Amino acid sequence: MTTLSPFLARHLTEGVILARIARAEGSTPREAGATMAVSATAIAGTIGGGQLEFHCVDIARAMLASGEEQRRIEIPLGPQMGQCCGGRVVVALHRADVVDLAMLAAREKAEAASRPAVLIFGAGHTGRALALALAPLPFATSLIDDRDSVSDGLPPAITCIRMADPVEAVEHAPAGAAFVILSHSHALDYRLAEAAVQRGDASYIGMIGSATKRARFEAGFLRSGGRREALSLLTCPIGGADVDDKRPEVIAALTAAELVRSLLGGKEPAASAAHATGRGETIRS
Repeated sequence: MTTLSPFLARHLTEGVILARIARAEGSTPREAGATMAVSATAIAGTIGGGQLEFHCVDIARAMLASGEEQRRIEIPLGPQMGQCCGGRVVVALHRADVVDLAMLAAREKAEAASRPAVLIFGAGHTGRALALALAPLPFATSLIDDRDSVSDGLPPAITCIRMADPVEAVEHAPAGAAFVILSHSHALDYRLAEAAVQRGDASYIGMIGSATKRARFEAGFLRSGGRREALSLLTCPIGGADVDDKRPEVIAALTAAELVRSLLGGKEPAASAAHATGRGETIRS
């Protein structure tokens, strides 16, 4: 995710205007609170793009040039603005200072600490593709594997962990975590899935594979005394069954969408047996 405090720290001496959506009514490209930072030469963040954003960038740079400290504008998002959203926004613009920098840094730290935990098990092609897909999203993502070189080529946003027994990571994960299971071993996948299902508090549990792999896991889970109703928590195969494409990047994109819906959508995760500042039998393994 884009963070504004590093941008502000770099450009504060030359001057930065913070443009924030103070109020949003009707259909708008961003919600109230969305903030953009504008210097004379660069931009960070977004308040929705399009003519709204271009207009606010122009105003912000005019403020920097004139020395104006703050302005508040109301903008209807209709033909006059060249946008067809139909809503209306109030944008508050003000020149940033060291107080804004401190407040932004504190807010971003708090937001990072509250991000949902996503644990990816398996640093193979699909696991790495999924880690890359999740890196810019508001998740605390960890990639866990029992092999060496788990972190090679991955961005700093991904926490890479080498564990002799990755099941321990399931046991110590925070409540509400998401578990994506795609290791190099079916036996390890089954152990991980069983541990995640048995917790009963996961926001998402996904296992790579097929309907057959799911059936085998379910049979073993029930034989070992697991509750049938607990199996509704499991999505297998991950990524759904409506796109028959086994390329790691495609599976990663589809699984990332499942995680966004489960963790950010405010709804219970769906799983089926088939794919289961105010200032079919698609094998995926």
